[in-house]
Amino acid sequence: MAATSGFATSFSGVKLESLLSSSRISSSTSSSSQVRLFCKPAGNRRRIATRGLSLNPRCEAASDVLVQDENVDSRASSVFILEQLKTSAADRYTKERSSIVVIGLSVHTAPVEMREKLAIPEAEWPRAIGELCGLNHIEEAAVLSTCNRMEIYVVALSRHRGIREVTDWMAKTSGIPVSDLRQHLFLLHDDDATQHLFEVSAGLDSLVLGEGQILAQVKQVVKVGQGVVGFGRNISGLFKHAISVGKRVRTETNIASGAVSVSSAAVELALMKLPESSSSTARMLVIGAGKMGKLVIKHLVAKGCTKIVVVNRSEDRVAAIREELKDVEIIYKPLTEMLNCTAEADVIFTSTASETPLFLKEHVEALPIGSPEIGGLRLFIDISVPRNVGSCVSDLKTARVYNVDNLKEVVAANKEDRHRKAMEAQAIIAEESKQFQAWRDSLETVPTIKKLRAYAERIRMAELEKCLSKMGDDIPKKSRKAVDDLSRGIVNKLLHGPMQHLRCDGSDSRTLSETLENMHALNRMFSLETEISILEQKIRAKVEQTQK
Repeated sequence: MAATSGFATSFSGVKLESLLSSSRISSSTSSSSQVRLFCKPAGNRRRIATRGLSLNPRCEAASDVLVQDENVDSRASSVFILEQLKTSAADRYTKERSSIVVIGLSVHTAPVEMREKLAIPEAEWPRAIGELCGLNHIEEAAVLSTCNRMEIYVVALSRHRGIREVTDWMAKTSGIPVSDLRQHLFLLHDDDATQHLFEVSAGLDSLVLGEGQILAQVKQVVKVGQGVVGFGRNISGLFKHAISVGKRVRTETNIASGAVSVSSAAVELALMKLPESSSSTARMLVIGAGKMGKLVIKHLVAKGCTKIVVVNRSEDRVAAIREELKDVEIIYKPLTEMLNCTAEADVIFTSTASETPLFLKEHVEALPIGSPEIGGLRLFIDISVPRNVGSCVSDLKTARVYNVDNLKEVVAANKEDRHRKAMEAQAIIAEESKQFQAWRDSLETVPTIKKLRAYAERIRMAELEKCLSKMGDDIPKKSRKAVDDLSRGIVNKLLHGPMQHLRCDGSDSRTLSETLENMHALNRMFSLETEISILEQKIRAKVEQTQK
């Protein structure tokens, strides 16, 4: 055992990613001009107190992600990698497992003008997962796209190459050059990626701390991902655990007490911008009766509004809201009457899933002057991403346009109280992150455990048959069962020690590296299939897929 352990240790410094990178990264890539920059919110990722509050991102050099030749043929590169793996000794390299990576941007790192170009409608999430998993080094994927963030979660066979492929994919689908994206993207992997999603689910990374809608959106990722090829065990487990974390944080802390949602912040912003004398008489129009629109209506009612005009594609949702809020006059109008309704409104809330603006400069310019009580202005509160109100409308003197990025004015109050609540939640997230990491660590040794048991069972059955054949055909069933039980007991006792040393569930002090060293030693001693051959199969499958 000592000899085999020494062998494993002697190669522990060789990373398989170095092998994967060698085909495309030359020595010249060490130039500082070739280091990509990724942005993430200011502050230590381990301290939540400053996160979700500051809108001044700082850039960090992702020194392990190098700019490479844009014209390199990725298919040829993958074939080259496969050939290197095939011609090298299977146990020559040790490999860090696949990485969980999140690449994205949020209200903290990018303006709405950029977020709306990257936004992916929920109906398109399965297609996006399929395209991402079609990339050479991406094994699993998920998309979290809301009005405040667009984040891609992947399991990458090679972290460096996977990051590059996902970044290129984002640039291609959005039409934004990679050089522009780099200024706003944030990049986290493994433990930090896990903690980030847990913080997102708990509402700690939201513009409005503790808001509950993000938890529903994380749940929707799991719901949409069910049955989608590529929404695999690691990513699915990560998001399901994030849902549990979000629920636990809200149950065990008071972070949700007094918290506001994007919709309620939008209503507060509108009331802040209206003259105090007209806040109770202003004519309200809500365009879109989905989840966000419904919440806007509820918050308007809570503020004393008694009459609201709602424009929607169909009347069904409006009728359901009217049934729920019976003491309020809710008037339905079809989408074809949107401009006529706007002409009679003082404040217009927009929250539809339209991918093109509903209001352009020429539309608003043709409207009659607004009510003199609010200075002849119309307020457009646009909480949609992509935006429903074109940026050109802001050029008009008769209109004021506010979008989700303007909500920071509302949520700037009570920072100290929100910091304290966030710190309470952070302790829970740290604990849950360790539990998820232990679960994921345990997945590493599952194939070896199964193969070792199967190997022992084959030997047991072969020897049992030999023994029973020597005992003759007329042995009693009771004796046959006793011999069978004896052989099982011996095998289980012999396997108990090795199995204990393959455990990596956080129940003892054994480190992951020690457990993986034991796993590699058992693979060699019993000629079990190694991780390298598994990786080779994955890359081979990717190569064959790209060659079709």
